[in-house]
Amino acid sequence: MHEYVNWLRHASPYINAHRDRTFVVMLPGDGIAHPNFGNIVHDLVLLHSLGVRLVLVHGSRPQIEARLAARGLTPHYHRDLRITDAATLECVIDAVGQLRIAIEARLSMDMAASPMHHSRLRVASGNFVTARPIGVVDGIDYHHTGEVRRIDRKGISRLLDDRAIVLLSPLGYSPTGEIFNLACEDVATRAAIDLGAEKLVLFGEEPGVLDESGKLIRELRPQQVPAHLERLGHSYQAELLDAAAEACRRGVKRSHIVSFAQNGSLLTELFTRDGCGTLVTQELFESLREATIEDVGGLIELITPLEEQGILVRRSREILEREIEQFSIIERDGLIIACAALYPIADSDSGELACLAVRPDYRHGGRGDELLERIEARARAMGLKTLFVLTTRTAHWFRERGFVPSSVERLPAARASLYNYQRNSKIFEKAL
Repeated sequence: MHEYVNWLRHASPYINAHRDRTFVVMLPGDGIAHPNFGNIVHDLVLLHSLGVRLVLVHGSRPQIEARLAARGLTPHYHRDLRITDAATLECVIDAVGQLRIAIEARLSMDMAASPMHHSRLRVASGNFVTARPIGVVDGIDYHHTGEVRRIDRKGISRLLDDRAIVLLSPLGYSPTGEIFNLACEDVATRAAIDLGAEKLVLFGEEPGVLDESGKLIRELRPQQVPAHLERLGHSYQAELLDAAAEACRRGVKRSHIVSFAQNGSLLTELFTRDGCGTLVTQELFESLREATIEDVGGLIELITPLEEQGILVRRSREILEREIEQFSIIERDGLIIACAALYPIADSDSGELACLAVRPDYRHGGRGDELLERIEARARAMGLKTLFVLTTRTAHWFRERGFVPSSVERLPAARASLYNYQRNSKIFEKAL
């Protein structure tokens, strides 16, 4: 029960932040065929019930492949794009049509004792995507394979205003009545851009984008993406990452890549601070900066448990407000997760590093070192020559970073007169 209550409390800022925001969610055909599809539908319904404006884009690649195989047709690709001749287009239309009906049916379920109970969703689909042919590339005619020309932004927005979930299929239509087979990733990306969506969520089989050792990359900037695309080569991870970066470059605040095979990945990514997938964003998800008066409440929340344990000296709100300019902080998605303060010592060329604190969940990511470097840089900029620190519990940490044992006698007079002998803190110093 405690874990549930704690999770709900931590999720509440995201519940409020996501309300009335537009999210475009792309689910490939592999995700629809996966056993976890039912859970994803439940999670989408939950998002809708929390006030999120949802546009769902579905894919159909494996379903098209199955229909081609059933008819004895061989699929053809060029530059990783399907060549859609007339016979293939029939399979595409068949697969997409059946998938759209199946998704609408799942979203229309009203099962007792399930997230769908009394949801009464309205799902809207139609000719919202205008497309054009890709044409001939390298002498290869793509026939009915197309690319997105325009998204009916006003039409979709009206439906979202009416609390409908808008379902977009990987088909587009031309003003002359032609039908084109589109990549669902392109449809989702253009929809997110044209609708000014807050988020683009892309489902893939992997948890997100993985590095060379198979470890999940938690966060990327669009400018970091090209190097990863080169490493990933012609893979589906590369397609998803390229789409995520393109959306962010063109105005979408955040793109998320999550796994359709992992139960609850959508909710974990959207309602927890660390998520479970790969985030691509123009914003600084985690930033190191100087504190302002608006940060006092977050600082109190961070340091109070350490004060109660006797690790830090107690500071009242009034003291923090008065001394806020001395603090540097690390902020992660609106939460202060680490801090440190620099106090110049009067009538000396020395300063004191104080109140270095990192939230327990973030103590193994090098954030203490980042803050120490920031404080040392600030001290040098102020012309200070020596940095002192007084500690009761973390002497070894400072010694490993170049601090050497010192004494009260070495402290400048203005600081020595304030030394608390009852607390009996160990004193260390470091030449700058």
